[in-house]
Amino acid sequence: MKTIQITLFALSFCLTGLGLQAQNMTSGMKDTEHNMAVAPALPQDISPLLTGEKVPVIQLPDAGGKMQDVNALISSGPIVLVFYRGGWCPYCTRQLSGLQEAMEPLEKMGYRLLAISTDSPGKLSETLGKQSLEYTLLSDADLKVARAFGIAFQAPEGYHGFLPESSGGKNTGLLLPVPSVFILDREGVIRFEHINPDFRQRISPGLLIAVAGAIAKEDAM
Repeated sequence: MKTIQITLFALSFCLTGLGLQAQNMTSGMKDTEHNMAVAPALPQDISPLLTGEKVPVIQLPDAGGKMQDVNALISSGPIVLVFYRGGWCPYCTRQLSGLQEAMEPLEKMGYRLLAISTDSPGKLSETLGKQSLEYTLLSDADLKVARAFGIAFQAPEGYHGFLPESSGGKNTGLLLPVPSVFILDREGVIRFEHINPDFRQRISPGLLIAVAGAIAKEDAM
């Protein structure tokens, strides 16, 4: 039953996004700088990039501290880009484990899997070790990328005590990303997105594989 609810939410969000996209075509592209000006107070008030829009420049350090040019990776093949809150979040760690299971089927279809969080590179390294993850984790500790995607919001007060530490002192705005999944083509265009303001709800590995497979099949026609 939960999988059906998540599927309906994803489809509803995509349909809503397509409607909004049609409106944007008459008024111009979304202003990324506006997204980054002030993060909303509530997760349900975010204004994310929509299906059909192109992602911004993404350069982030990995768990080893090495800068990764995600746009260059995108140009070499489709990407499944995941935003999660941090290794301290049990719902996130469960999602990361599910993504590990999905990695092989995704790679067989030609996708590369990347996951971005507020954690510092050191914290990412800890997560990789604890969960034996084989895909790349990236650190958006200052949430610059999350804000550019329009998915950052003000963290509730209960998170303020540990977010600066988990981000290596960079999360000075005390922000969180709404957990999100974007499937991007090699042009950096969003082909699918799953964004749920309820951080307890994540897209299932099976549904992610099915959607990615449908997109790959469509592109091969």
